[in-house]
Amino acid sequence: MASGRGRVTIAAIAEAAGVSVPTVSRVLNGRSDVSPGTRELIERLLREHDYRPRNSRHSGRARLVDLVFNDLDSPWALELVRGVEDVTHAAGVGTVVSQVHRRSTATRQWLQNLRARASDGVIFVTSDVAEPVHSELHRLKVPVVIIDPAGGVASDVPTIGATNWSGGRTATDHLLSLGHRRIGFVAGPSNLLCSRARLDGYRAAMEAAGVRVDEELITTGDFGNEAGFLAGNRLLNLPERPTAIFASSDLMALGVCEAARRRGLRVPDQVSVVGFDDLPESRWSSPPLTTIRQPLAEMGGLAARTVLRLSRGEAIETPRVELATKLMVRESTRSFAESGGQSTE
Repeated sequence: MASGRGRVTIAAIAEAAGVSVPTVSRVLNGRSDVSPGTRELIERLLREHDYRPRNSRHSGRARLVDLVFNDLDSPWALELVRGVEDVTHAAGVGTVVSQVHRRSTATRQWLQNLRARASDGVIFVTSDVAEPVHSELHRLKVPVVIIDPAGGVASDVPTIGATNWSGGRTATDHLLSLGHRRIGFVAGPSNLLCSRARLDGYRAAMEAAGVRVDEELITTGDFGNEAGFLAGNRLLNLPERPTAIFASSDLMALGVCEAARRRGLRVPDQVSVVGFDDLPESRWSSPPLTTIRQPLAEMGGLAARTVLRLSRGEAIETPRVELATKLMVRESTRSFAESGGQSTE
C-alpha cells in the first residue's frame, strides 16, 4: 500500500476501503457526513497502516489534543480514552491524557505544560472549566469540548453527552414492567448534570406509573464500587427493603450486588439490580448485569472529531449533542412475581 517513498497515501487507503479519496479526507478532517460503518473501516485502515498526514499549517510541530479528567481510576474513563484515541490516531494527532484531581496546583501545572506543547485542542471530562482556565484557553486560541459537563458551561463551548434522563426513565420503566414497585435508587454525585438527569428520569417513570417515590429509597454515591456497596447495605437494611435497585453506574450496581450477596440475598431471585454505562465488566459479572448502555467510546470519538474541526476553524452543526442510551437486558433482573412477590426478608 505504501508509495515508492514508503509513505502510505490517502489514495491507497481509499482504494483499500473501496471509497473515494474525498471520503477518506472527510474522515481525516473529522467531518460527520460519513456513515458509521465506513468511518470505522477507514479509521481501522489508517491505524493498521500507520498513516501520517503531512500538515504544513502546524509548521512541523507535533499535533496534539489534550484529554483532561478529574479522575482516571475507572473503566468508564478508559472507554472514553479509547474513543478519543481511535479518532486522533487516524488523523495523525497525538493524545495527551491528564488528571487534575480538581486541585488548583495541578490545574496551573497542566496549563503551563499545555502552553509549552501548543495543543490543538482540549477535551474536558465531567468538568466545569473554571473561568480563569476558559479565559486562558480562549487567549491561546485553543478550542475546548466538554464530555458530560458538570454544570452550566459557556455558550461557545460544545458539549457531548448521553441521554441520561431517558436512560434513567428506561431503566426504571424496565423494573416497573417487571412488577416492582418498591424500587431503590443510587444516585451519582449531585453536582453532576448526568447524575441529576438520571435521578429525574427515575422520578418521572415512577410518577408516570402512579407509584409514590419513597425518599427513603433514594441514596447517593460517587459512581464507584465501594459507594455502591455502602448504598446497597443502606437500602437492604431498611425494615421494608426494596425488591429492585437501580444504581446510576455499573460500578455502583456491582457494589449493590456484593452487598446483597453478603446478606445472603440472591440477585435476581430476591432483589433485581440495574446499572448504567454498560462497561465490559457488566457482561462478565455473576449474574450478567442488566444496564443502560451509554456509548462512551462513541462520545469520546465525537468529542475528538469536534475539537479537531474547531482547531481547523470549521463550524460545527450544533454545540450540544446527546447520544442515545439503550437498555441492555441481562440476568440481574427478574419479575416481582418470579422473585416471590415479597419486599421483606
